[in-house]
Amino acid sequence: MYSNVRIVMMNTSHPGNIGAVARAMKNMGLAELCLVAPKSFPDIVAERRAAGAKDILANTKVVETFDEAIEGCVSVIGTSARGRKIPWPVMNPRDCAAKVREYALMAQKSGEFGRNGEEHGNKVAIVLGREDRGLSNDELQRCNYHVHIPTNPHYSSLNVAMALQVVAYELRMDFLLHSGLGDAKQASCTLSPENEGWDEPLATTEEVEGLIGHLEDVMIKTEFFDPDNPRQLIPRLRRLFQRSRMDKIEVNIVRGFLNTVLKAIGDKR
Repeated sequence: MYSNVRIVMMNTSHPGNIGAVARAMKNMGLAELCLVAPKSFPDIVAERRAAGAKDILANTKVVETFDEAIEGCVSVIGTSARGRKIPWPVMNPRDCAAKVREYALMAQKSGEFGRNGEEHGNKVAIVLGREDRGLSNDELQRCNYHVHIPTNPHYSSLNVAMALQVVAYELRMDFLLHSGLGDAKQASCTLSPENEGWDEPLATTEEVEGLIGHLEDVMIKTEFFDPDNPRQLIPRLRRLFQRSRMDKIEVNIVRGFLNTVLKAIGDKR
């Protein structure tokens, strides 16, 4: 995905969180992980939590200081759930993704890295804080921006891997939808009748109107509907069917059921 993104974890105390972050990164197409003085790494617990993302761990860089972790970066984004006395530029994860894309596209246009990410231009560090206390004030002041996930204000603290998953998801969605470097179709995972790949053609307006007329006839004959006191029932049903965008098979299924109802009451349409 974005070859200019570096994920930085500060003084991680539980190696399982390193593995979980690696897995979240690979899920969303990120590759570069840097650890600042972790309590334990390499670690079998990290490998187990990483599942299929052991390649991320194998290429993880371990450094001793924050300065080493952000070396060569043109922008640093710190994650924080806490308010600060000194106002700082704060973004939500979606705006953070757009900002990262700006740097990636700037690098691409200037030729600093190619479409396959073989070089690394306009590097952006996204920094995750410690499990127990997040990022220090000094570290946050070294960041160009702070990213804040708008969680429940009564319980705002997120596990570090969960926080990274949210940010990485927004990075991927932005990449698929806006960068032009990915397949935008992946960003729409739920098929609807308007999408390519739907198994049946949409019903025509005439077919839907035929269904509505059929349904009206059955409702009258079963005394569910009084045409002398309609109460907007038919317009509401029409709105329902138009909103649902039925396909031809769906129309036929409902009409088949309505014919069975008519047969049961001794009438045939």
